[in-house]
Amino acid sequence: MFLKRILLFPFSFLYGCITAVRNLLYDTGVKKSYPIPGKSIVIGNLSMGGTGKSPHTLYLWNLLKKDHPIAMLSRGYGRKTTGLLEVNDENTSTEVGDEPLMFKKRVGKQTQVIVAENRKTGVDYIRSRDKQAVILLDDAFQHRKVKAGFSILLTDFNRPYYADAVVPAGTLREWKCGKKRADCIVVTKCPELLSDAEKQTIIKKLKVKHDKTVFFSQIIYGSLIPFAKEIPAYTQVLLITGIANPKPLESYLKRFYKVDSIIFSDHHQFTAADLARIHAKFDTFTPQNSIIVTTEKDFVRLEPLLSTTEKQNYPWYYQSITVQLDREEAFNELINNYVDTI
Repeated sequence: MFLKRILLFPFSFLYGCITAVRNLLYDTGVKKSYPIPGKSIVIGNLSMGGTGKSPHTLYLWNLLKKDHPIAMLSRGYGRKTTGLLEVNDENTSTEVGDEPLMFKKRVGKQTQVIVAENRKTGVDYIRSRDKQAVILLDDAFQHRKVKAGFSILLTDFNRPYYADAVVPAGTLREWKCGKKRADCIVVTKCPELLSDAEKQTIIKKLKVKHDKTVFFSQIIYGSLIPFAKEIPAYTQVLLITGIANPKPLESYLKRFYKVDSIIFSDHHQFTAADLARIHAKFDTFTPQNSIIVTTEKDFVRLEPLLSTTEKQNYPWYYQSITVQLDREEAFNELINNYVDTI
């Protein structure tokens, strides 16, 4: 890994310089950044992905939904369409992207979910319909054409930005100094027991100014939700994933079950051939005590491919997750204070 970074350093330096110049043009006003009217929160990261943006976006939605109208805006990564689309339950992931479709299935009719490569176009559309909605921008930290009122930067405990490098030597989209644009930082996917001393060590390595609040969050695994067919008791799991980092989920399931895994690339568009391979593997298991498990994000890509017969014959489940913050009241207060300030 170290040798790889050394060999790729010239390319990383060049890429970092290009993004740094771009950021400088926005910082100095040479390139215009559009302040989003009303209240808006961006959830993003410095890395290419896998920090847990989706569950943190849904955390914010749950926090704010009782007292505020909300709209969600995403690029719609992985979709085959272009332009602005309003997401509905009948869409497919190829039309709107897996994350926006997952959001829509969670939030229902009460919340707009919009996909648009051009976030300004998306913001203008939302504001033309609802001037009061709090806009949650998923993965828009590097989208400098719009400026959100509040920015949350996520960094993975297992690969924090201070231990990473700019692509291609690492996974960072820009140099680490980009952290200065964040209003708060959340270290995600932390282990269950993280001491105050360990937290302070991490905070020092993050090298943030005193006005940047740092929080720590962990993934909370909930129930296994069946697609259709249920098995009353199971001891063996075939895990199917197409996400950036499946290892935490795999490790969690191994605490309770015997686990075999088939791992696909992040945002993989599943095919009938993939399903045939998965079901052929599962056919080698003992059917009375075995299930197939995937993530909620993968579920929205897989479920439409399954025939009624396959849903009846194969016990597909998805793993529900939420996030828990170490200083939840302080985080909630920080967000509510921003949203409620006139």
